[in-house]
Amino acid sequence: MISTNNLARDCFFALVAIMVSGLSMAEESNYELDGHVKARLLADSFPENSVFNDLIGSTALDIESDVRLNFAAARDEWSIDAAWQFYAGTGDRIELSRLLPMSGLSFVDASLTDERRLMNLTDVISDQTDTIVLHRLDRLSVSFASDTVVARVGRQAISWGNGLIFSPMDIVNPFDPTAVDTEYKVGDDMVYGQYLFANGSDLQAAHVFRRNLLDGKLDSRFATTAIKYHAVSRDYEYDFLLAHSYDETVFGVGGNRNIGGAVWRGDVVVSDTVSGRKVQLVTNLSYSWIMGGRNMSGIVEYYFNGFGQRADYYDPLSLAQNPGLLLRIARGEIFTIGRNYLAGGVLIEMNPLWTLTPNLFTNLDDGSALFQVTTRYSLGDNSDFLGAINLPLGPSGTEFGGISAAQGNLYLSTELSLFARLAWYF
Repeated sequence: MISTNNLARDCFFALVAIMVSGLSMAEESNYELDGHVKARLLADSFPENSVFNDLIGSTALDIESDVRLNFAAARDEWSIDAAWQFYAGTGDRIELSRLLPMSGLSFVDASLTDERRLMNLTDVISDQTDTIVLHRLDRLSVSFASDTVVARVGRQAISWGNGLIFSPMDIVNPFDPTAVDTEYKVGDDMVYGQYLFANGSDLQAAHVFRRNLLDGKLDSRFATTAIKYHAVSRDYEYDFLLAHSYDETVFGVGGNRNIGGAVWRGDVVVSDTVSGRKVQLVTNLSYSWIMGGRNMSGIVEYYFNGFGQRADYYDPLSLAQNPGLLLRIARGEIFTIGRNYLAGGVLIEMNPLWTLTPNLFTNLDDGSALFQVTTRYSLGDNSDFLGAINLPLGPSGTEFGGISAAQGNLYLSTELSLFARLAWYF
């Protein structure tokens, strides 16, 4: 494994050298350099019967900073794409994510690791109980693109499927349905290809390399190989997926079509596992309209998780008897423990600079829910504010009310969570 701690640092300096030398060749090639600086504040409150309260008290506060530098260069049919990230964070969530890694309070930046990836492009500068500072290359790929063929090798990201909130067909690094900042998806080391047909249809294929955590060696049992065909017709689009991922065969079918002024989408994904065949299904309806002079767009989505627990079986012992679910949660493939969900939201354009989006995520089996309100406000041409309030609804013992912890009468529960982010783009 490419595992020297200074590799990410060396690659960053190499990237700077490429950019500097590239500027002198601007007449022959096209270059793009952009990025952002973000500052985030996260706050949580916990009830008395919460295991989080028992560990650190009734509140948690974290401060994070994130710098991203994106560089792209193209010449004829060839291009390179690279992105460097710097992350620094300190606070109670980091400490809790170490004490209870499956608590649901873990967050992406602080938990980024390249242990499973082909290339180790993450360099941890400081790693303490409640503080972490690191930098990494989140994109590093070389591409060839013609009128009909695209080929790309290196660290990159792909997004598949028709789910707008839940995304079972997106089998490589899907977003958490409740994530607020989804601007960039985590990259993975892969070989990707696409063939474009004259009618707008396309055929995509990808192979994601992964290592065995036990010995650090590349292992085909942990890799993902997938092929997806996307067809386009006058009235609808549809997808077929065939994959071998983590030594399991996965088949998916989905599509979308217009129904009046709305769009109906859906996917069905079937996985052959050691415990039998598991099905995931997602279907949604989206619609845009004007009310009171304001632009609005709404989504309602149903999700069935065949890996999930049946209602009232969320205690630690019952969850331990479902290793397939826990493994997928640990890998960041599934983010819910139940089986039937209904979610939706409405984006309201309050004015040209300000949007407000109330969302509701409901576990239909136990009746618990998460009410979320997000807001985005443009502070200028190159800056904005993004905020969110999360309010869990439901009694203790339910998914969103807080499932039972292993210690006594304590639960993995929160009362209120706040998210605030300032971003400057350049």
